[in-house]
Amino acid sequence: MAGKEVDFLYLNEEDMIKAGVLDMKGCVETVGEVVALLSEGDYLMGGKEHNDHGIQLIFPDKSEIEGFPLYDSRDRRFMAMPAYLGGKYRMVGEKWYGSNGRNEGNGLPRSILMVTLNDLETGAPKAYMSANILSAMRTGAMPGMAAKYLARKNSRELCLIGAGTMNHFCLRAIMEVMEHIDTIRIKGGSPTSASANRLKEYIEKEYPQITSVTVCATLEEAVRGADIISEAVSVPGRAWPYIESEWLKPGCTVISSGTMDIAESFMREHMTKVVENLAMYEEYINVYQMYDEQGNRISNGVAGMNFVHMIREGSMQESDVKILGDIVRGRTEGRSSEDELIMVCVNGMPVLDVAWGYECYKKALEQGIGTKLTLWKEPYLLNM
Repeated sequence: MAGKEVDFLYLNEEDMIKAGVLDMKGCVETVGEVVALLSEGDYLMGGKEHNDHGIQLIFPDKSEIEGFPLYDSRDRRFMAMPAYLGGKYRMVGEKWYGSNGRNEGNGLPRSILMVTLNDLETGAPKAYMSANILSAMRTGAMPGMAAKYLARKNSRELCLIGAGTMNHFCLRAIMEVMEHIDTIRIKGGSPTSASANRLKEYIEKEYPQITSVTVCATLEEAVRGADIISEAVSVPGRAWPYIESEWLKPGCTVISSGTMDIAESFMREHMTKVVENLAMYEEYINVYQMYDEQGNRISNGVAGMNFVHMIREGSMQESDVKILGDIVRGRTEGRSSEDELIMVCVNGMPVLDVAWGYECYKKALEQGIGTKLTLWKEPYLLNM
């Protein structure tokens, strides 16, 4: 039998930039399409429940094997994140990454990511692409899209909790959709945080319409008066931010894409709760939930998981949590009043990587960007 040649497109980081990976307006529109497909159920992620975030290598604390890699508190991680996305995409893909907190001392970003796109029917690779920017864009675009549908249209004051790469891109997305923002307060790891001051300088350069940019000494200073809060903090242990309910301005929209806490009782009784994929947080519990010695659950800083626990414990109903895709599709009301407090949890999903990777791949094909690589001219195994 004559075999068929298989080629795929390789896109390095420079190629991805040429292919529009930094187009935040387009990325916000794309993630809106993705959450609508999630709401319709037109997707798959890993595991038999179809909602696993990914599969991670868990290194042991100790090993009898000499030189065996051990658990690294500085974030040695390797994870595979497969997904299928339907709708106009009908594409299978996977994000794969390795990560280590010591990388920055070696001139590398903490995480190094790649995305593969595959043909749905044959499994053949369509593209293999650099994904650090892609992943940062889709992460940032989600809070922007959430703000578009849920924040007050006249929102002026933005609070950024966390001053790293994640919130840099969340800022870009929120500024893309909220035209009245004129005041930004930043809470980094410390008042002298280098990353917070770099973010301040970036805002002053790129957004001249912002009349006030402040690096705050305390979380309360950053939060009070904010119309939108974007939290993007990833920290070990339980050192994530805790927002006191009395700091929240009426009508504030809190968007968490990292780890943070607000009193559960306050969230349950006084905030509208929104997630992009409730079933994913049910799967999170199986992997990430922590318990004390008495078997009581410990907050892990992920609001979506806390929503699931409250439903399971009977303190609220599943119908008390709104699905972001239902709001995008117009099936569910978003904001119902100017004073409504809204808590949004948007953690990353590989369907987002597949969608934005696909959009960049399409543009690369149209514009002749990237390098075509041949997997084989004639499949060796076909003739055995």
